Amino acid sequence: MIHAAVLGYGTVGSGVVEVIETNKESISKKIGDEINVKYILDLREFPGDPCEKKVVHDFDIILNDPEVSIICETMGGTEPALTFSRNALLKGKSVCTSNKELVANHGPELIRIAKDNNCNYLFEASVGGGIPIIRPINSSLTAENIDSITGILNGTTNYILTKMDEDNANFDDVLKEAQNKGYAERNPEADIEGYDACRKIAILSSLVKGKNVKYENIYTEGITKIEAADFAYAGKLKKAIKLLAMCKNTEDGFYAMVAPFMIPKGHPLYSVSGVFNAVYVHGNMLGDSMYYGRGAGKLPTASAVVSDVIDCARHMGKTIMCFWDAEDMELMDIADTKRRFFVRVPKSVKDKVIETFNNIEEVESVEEGEYAFVTPVMSEKSFDEKIALIGGCINRIRIED
Repeated sequence: MIHAAVLGYGTVGSGVVEVIETNKESISKKIGDEINVKYILDLREFPGDPCEKKVVHDFDIILNDPEVSIICETMGGTEPALTFSRNALLKGKSVCTSNKELVANHGPELIRIAKDNNCNYLFEASVGGGIPIIRPINSSLTAENIDSITGILNGTTNYILTKMDEDNANFDDVLKEAQNKGYAERNPEADIEGYDACRKIAILSSLVKGKNVKYENIYTEGITKIEAADFAYAGKLKKAIKLLAMCKNTEDGFYAMVAPFMIPKGHPLYSVSGVFNAVYVHGNMLGDSMYYGRGAGKLPTASAVVSDVIDCARHMGKTIMCFWDAEDMELMDIADTKRRFFVRVPKSVKDKVIETFNNIEEVESVEEGEYAFVTPVMSEKSFDEKIALIGGCINRIRIED
């Protein structure tokens, strides 16, 4: 029998126990042995819960039990999750986590400690919830040179943008509705400002390049400036507005960013709506592939954690290879990246726009007193310089073709 422990009995932690108990028979067949959750670490008591007798309050009980070989860290945050994970790995206990913050900040260190101690640090659930994307990058796509990843990696922002589009609603009203439905936190900053998606694309970028991509170095822009009028313009252009997290190899270098983009109907991510997430990968031999599903939630995320538990159980005493070194990856300056832009300006500066920008595509106005247009492909730096010459804009949204 393989004994496991769960750190944190909140939404995801209780989901991990539920997945293991509900699918115990099929999981045992896949492992070739029975798996048992021996301990649950939490500060609280859970009277009446089927697992109440497994709850402990001291991590050392788990750490010093030689029977426990796999630990599921579903606590969130950096501490004490980092200390617990580090100490478990040093004891040769594999750790499976859904903690994107911890992975983004300390992934290389924890992967190295796992390798040094013949165990594993796995984090499938840290990006995209139940969507399998870490494992495909580390195994299924290893023959590829992956040159780009573009993803809708946050269900809260995708829900908000979808509702704004469908209901012709403004941002504040939809955010309030999302909070009432439990799709957005009371403090939604990490989601709506793009920080959550930023950590996730930092993890994916690091795995693609094999070096450490710091999320602090990734250009990040949220959705708070998107207005109902922007969706009306997007409709005229037959495009959708999505918060995209991306990393790309270009002739000039490698960059990563998070920002709202307009994407055309033919784009694979166009129809990804509501709380769903998707990751669109391009490899130099395979071409395009896409991974789609529920990017968050109790059971989808727990399912991904348990998939890592099964992998650890199958590889007892062996380290599953993961190429993510501590050396920092140098990112291309976002100012040098090139794309088209959709722009809204006051109608009074139309002549100045035509004089300043070459080969623009005019867009029929949906707001009185506005002039809207799409630029040709240009660098971010060039766009910023030109838009400054005309005194700024009402709004601008990047275009991903």
